[in-house]
Amino acid sequence: MLNFRATSSGPANLAVQKHIHLAVLLILLGSVGAVRADDWPHWRGLERNGNVDEASGWTRGNWPGKVLWSGNVDRGSSGPIVVGNRLYTIGWKDDRDHVYCLDAGNGREIWRQSYACPPYGRYAEGDKGLYLGPSSSPSFDVGTGRLYTLSVDGDLNCWDAGNRGQLVWSLNFYDAYNVKQRPKVGRRQLRDYGYTTAPLLHGDAVIVEVGGREGNLMAFSKQTGERLWTSQSNDPAGHTGGIVPIVVEGLPCVAVLTIQNLLVVRSDQGHEGETMAEFPWTTDFANNVATPTVYNNSILITSEFNQYSTARIDVTRSGAQEIWRQPYASGVCPPVVHNGHVYLCWRSVHCLSFDTGESIWSGGRSVGDTSSCIVTSDGRLIVWGRRGDLTLVETADHSPTEYTALAQVRGLLKNDAWPHVVLCGGRLYCKDRDGNIVCFAPQP
Repeated sequence: MLNFRATSSGPANLAVQKHIHLAVLLILLGSVGAVRADDWPHWRGLERNGNVDEASGWTRGNWPGKVLWSGNVDRGSSGPIVVGNRLYTIGWKDDRDHVYCLDAGNGREIWRQSYACPPYGRYAEGDKGLYLGPSSSPSFDVGTGRLYTLSVDGDLNCWDAGNRGQLVWSLNFYDAYNVKQRPKVGRRQLRDYGYTTAPLLHGDAVIVEVGGREGNLMAFSKQTGERLWTSQSNDPAGHTGGIVPIVVEGLPCVAVLTIQNLLVVRSDQGHEGETMAEFPWTTDFANNVATPTVYNNSILITSEFNQYSTARIDVTRSGAQEIWRQPYASGVCPPVVHNGHVYLCWRSVHCLSFDTGESIWSGGRSVGDTSSCIVTSDGRLIVWGRRGDLTLVETADHSPTEYTALAQVRGLLKNDAWPHVVLCGGRLYCKDRDGNIVCFAPQP
């Protein structure tokens, strides 16, 4: 049984993205049903960029609000998603992955499904004290009501969320495509963290980074699991959180950070999987972890270790061009672009110029290595890091020259805050890698 606890007490101007950006995204995702503006149906929110069309809930002296509910959904670093009043997530316990559907308003379990799965990918190597269980976030198809999950051991599963999560189809990448252990890259020890990248729903397909000899990316029928196409690139899979849609000179494409390159491939009919551009980006320990961030035809990538930088790469039909590279890094947190600025957090919170990459301000040295951030519609930055520290920071909209923290609550949970913070339907969801989850709601 899910152990949840409801309570009535607890701890103590983003410009909305242009409607054209949302329309393009919805076409790319192939959504045939209604998507609510405050849904969080997949990795990094509705537009997959960390910007949310919701206010932070900031009231002086009263943030993040009351604890609406809390509970545990088993171990793992998978971030939750929220569609309507349902929260979906996945965790590991007793040699099984457990897929949860909860009531997003009170945390009560609606249904749960499970399947046999090891705690690590079958070729896992290194850092096992820092992670265990699923790392990939689920993806929800609003048109069919189906949920797609990917285990650390390469199980791609399709669930019927409207039928108590009954399994529709399943396949395993290691078994189906004889995927090998990742090679050693960089100057340090070999690392293989299994499968971490969230599935991307696109038209009638679910696109996943497989990293097999037949292709880095593969697309499967959402309905049957039949393979539809593979990418020309057969780079081994990286370790990022997600694949990202991008439109390059009118052509729909997807971008992913493999173990060796930023890869952009076409996804338009008749050209699926063709390489549009590649940009070399190899990190010691294979830690290309932070998901690339797309803004128009620009892609921001960032890594620590031997790279220790953030770079802006512009993509055209001619290929990829580095516009700037600056010595500010994120190990885990994907960059967020908002009103001409780039925000990321890794030990400190950084605000950079989107045009030049130059530092505007930095601060908040307590955010730690495990961190994520989102930008809200009232121009605030919500930062989730360390072992349960939640911080509300002014963006450059309100504080153009210096780091300004409005509120902070420390030690909300018990372990590393690897899972991404989620703001959806006026509620803030925070989770740690032990599966502890807490939901906040603004005080009336």
